[in-house]
Amino acid sequence: MAENAYSSNVNNNSIVGRDNKKRVHYQDDSDTNSKSEKHEGTGSEEEKELPFYPAFCFPASPTHFTWVKMSITDIHRLQSRRGFEGQNIYFHKNHPIQFICLAGYILTRDEYERRTVLTVDDSSGSIIEVICLKAPIKDTTETTNPASTAATATAAAAATEMTNVTSTARAPIDISTLQIGTCVKLKGTLSPKFKTSTPTMTVILERFWPLAETNLEIKFWNERSRFLMDVLSKPWRLSADEIEELRKQAQSQERKVIRDRQRKQERQKRVQEREEKYHRRIMRRWEAEEKVRKAEEERVRLDNKRLEKWLALKREPTKQS
Repeated sequence: MAENAYSSNVNNNSIVGRDNKKRVHYQDDSDTNSKSEKHEGTGSEEEKELPFYPAFCFPASPTHFTWVKMSITDIHRLQSRRGFEGQNIYFHKNHPIQFICLAGYILTRDEYERRTVLTVDDSSGSIIEVICLKAPIKDTTETTNPASTAATATAAAAATEMTNVTSTARAPIDISTLQIGTCVKLKGTLSPKFKTSTPTMTVILERFWPLAETNLEIKFWNERSRFLMDVLSKPWRLSADEIEELRKQAQSQERKVIRDRQRKQERQKRVQEREEKYHRRIMRRWEAEEKVRKAEEERVRLDNKRLEKWLALKREPTKQS
């Protein structure tokens, strides 16, 4: 019994030893696997670090100078970046975006003194405010009566009629068809909305098209999805040669701008020198004419003086007689 118990203990210890060895060996494998997974995770994080190129590379971007079709949810996810503040340029991944195209239904329409605010929903889970600016209508009528000018100006200041305009060209735009429940395709520029708990975006309206048919809306969805898969879902990457070529183009364009500015300054300088030359010539002519005039004036004065003396001498004999 004792031997059996001892032998059983030995066997148990040996089994435990083997189990411990296996466990240690498993722990070693897990450690190596975790290290390799950690290393692979670091590599994926490095791949997720997107390159943000300087502004001179933007002409090569597929999104910077185009109307980017996006959903409202993706528009609110756009991020700003240091160095581009105040330029209305935002980024999806590393794609620079400044012009937006969206489609949806108008939920509300609010009229204010300087703008019209539309709330649009495209069923993506978010809504967005589309702002259409207002400007006073220019009065082309001319008033010929000066007495009524002050009264007309006072009346115009008291009741100024406003009209909706685009944000860039300030051209009048008729948005009377943009009513609640209308399905519409909108294009505009981006602007952040301040004084909100969460960062949101607004769109400044530039142009629009009513979508009268469901097929047109579905066509827009397909174009938006295709652009998302083909362009926006992939990071924008440039090779070193492309960056160098864009840098050379930017430097060449900058030199051209500097040359044009210098030529303009030289033209202005030549025009100014020509005007000064004409001015000096006119002044010399005026001075010469002024000398002639003064000489003529002096001659006339002397002639008048001699005439007065002659008349005085002629009157004296008559007085003596």
